[in-house]
Amino acid sequence: MTSTITEQPTRRAAEAASVEIHDGRRWTRVCALADLEPGRGTALLVDGRQVAAFRDRAGGLYALDNRDPFSGAYVLARSLLGTRGEIPVLISPMYKQAFDLRDGTCLDPDEVPDGGSSTLRTWPIRLRD
Repeated sequence: MTSTITEQPTRRAAEAASVEIHDGRRWTRVCALADLEPGRGTALLVDGRQVAAFRDRAGGLYALDNRDPFSGAYVLARSLLGTRGEIPVLISPMYKQAFDLRDGTCLDPDEVPDGGSSTLRTWPIRLRD
């Protein structure tokens, strides 16, 4: 689930606004909007799990597991953001698989080495004034 912001907030509003992630039980404040640099990821700890949070250049917020299912490394917060057609994606810094930011689906046909799922867990994320 994503929360899309239609207008870029002013610097003051960005510093005051909070980003929250739902951990399955409750909404938890994880950072200020100003901490999420557009086009870059940030690693966060939510209920004991590493989450990669992203703010795209249009203001959309996304949160997915930080663990790359292909390498097992917790590096997805360092991913590149882009698009594949109309699909917003993150590109893993390890083996360059593309994942849909909206639902965590791997867009590349690779098989995960440990036989697990190649789909990343997504986390509900929202902006709170």
